[in-house]
Amino acid sequence: MATYGLPAWPWSGALVDDLPAPERLLADAFRLWSHEVARGAPSLPALRVLLAAEGAEAAAGPIEALLRTLARTGHPPVLACRLCPRLHPDEAGLLLACALAQRGARCEALATLLRWLPPLTVYAAMPTAIHLGAAFRRAGLLLRHPLREALPRR
Repeated sequence: MATYGLPAWPWSGALVDDLPAPERLLADAFRLWSHEVARGAPSLPALRVLLAAEGAEAAAGPIEALLRTLARTGHPPVLACRLCPRLHPDEAGLLLACALAQRGARCEALATLLRWLPPLTVYAAMPTAIHLGAAFRRAGLLLRHPLREALPRR
């Protein structure tokens, strides 16, 4: 699937406070993970506390695994600081990939990640993105399918 031609990447530059609740929780988890890793602290306990508020603490492991897999590349995604008001384009891409993986659009999720990551890394990250989506779904957190909103209506 070609990943060019969209009018704008969904959520790119969006205000974090304006995101739907599941996407905001996931963005907060990405940023918390980055903060904890940067200070040398274990990230799983902090992620579990954050996600427990929504009953999604089972997603802590997949989030940790996904971000660790992506961090091993030469071009890991940029995760903004915890207080940044807007999403970085890489965060928006991660949200989009996770939403697409949760909704079963795996080819599109792969294409989204291939924008900045090598193929082997993307294929290694997909199972954890799928497990993350399943953990969110079990907690009742359904991520939006943003590509449906970006495509023109017929």
